[in-house]
Amino acid sequence: MIDDDFRRPDWKGWLLNRFVLVPLTLVVIALGWNAFVMTHNHGIVAGRVLDASGAPVEGADVQLWVFNFATFSVKASTTTKPDGTFQFDNNPSHNIQVSAEKPGVGRSARISVRLYFQSEDFYLKEPLRLTNGA
Repeated sequence: MIDDDFRRPDWKGWLLNRFVLVPLTLVVIALGWNAFVMTHNHGIVAGRVLDASGAPVEGADVQLWVFNFATFSVKASTTTKPDGTFQFDNNPSHNIQVSAEKPGVGRSARISVRLYFQSEDFYLKEPLRLTNGA
């Protein structure tokens, strides 16, 4: 017999084996996802409110709607700042809607938001636009 037939595999062979690489990759993905969740789970929902001409709206009433088994109900309400921004803290839900309204200016459509996990921080990419016809 030849000595090469009984030679033990080197460490590279063991490390590059699919039975090591696949579980190791899954562990890295799971750790990465958990690290992301831990740094983005403050329950913040934030955005801006603009009028039909694109100007920020101060004092608009913004409502956070939360899905409760069969329907959405208002969970929280806040008022916009002078620059039109708003923020909700401690949102525990992952299926929400956001809307804004100001008498004399208009109302926005309800924007549905599906979050990847509960209490995920979310910043609206598009502002809520107040119009008379919404």
